[in-house]
Parts: sequence; C-alpha cells; structure tokens
Amino acid sequence: MKKIEAVIKPFKLDDVREALSEIGITGMTVTEVKGFGRQKGHTELYRGAEYVVDFLPKVKIEIVVAADQAERCVDVITQAARTGKIGDGKIFVTSVERVVRIRTGEENLDAI
Repeated sequence: MKKIEAVIKPFKLDDVREALSEIGITGMTVTEVKGFGRQKGHTELYRGAEYVVDFLPKVKIEIVVAADQAERCVDVITQAARTGKIGDGKIFVTSVERVVRIRTGEENLDAI
C-alpha cells in the first residue's frame, strides 16, 4: 500500500477530487495548510503598511491506495492540479505498512 500526500493550490481541490473520483478513489483526507517553497511568499499592503506574507494557503490531500494504483493517482493529481505557474505544489508517495479500520477491525486492503 502507498500513501499519497499532495499539497496543492486551494482552488484546484474540486478538480483533483473529481479526477480521483473518476478513477475510483473514494476516500481521502483534506487539510487546510500553509507553507511555501520556491514561491517564497509575497508582500501586501494593509492600511498603508507593507508586510510580508511568508506562508501561503495550500490544501493537503492524503490518500492511501493499493500499490498498483499509486502511479495512476499521481498522474491524475498532477494533471488536475497543474496551472503551469510557480506554487502548483508537490506530491509525496510513501509506503504504508498497515491499515486498520477501527469500526470493524478489517486490515490493510480490506480497510481501505
């Protein structure tokens, strides 16, 4: 099993969710996060004072899938989240040793 974490621009969330749904991915966890990479942030003007916005709003999507679905998920997320501009985000893929569904006790692929 693989865990896919994608940090994307917030306005791309619906596009990514719909694209994943089309390939049969039904469950995911979405968290509002803040951060920056090469984008670095920007300056804004508020009531005449200039200030730096270091951390930009992003959305983190977490999905656990069977190992053979991981590459397809990454491709779909990449296509749906891409704007072609700086700050489109990152995708991280890691291995998952064990999954347990709390309600039933089912494990691993049965629990996904």
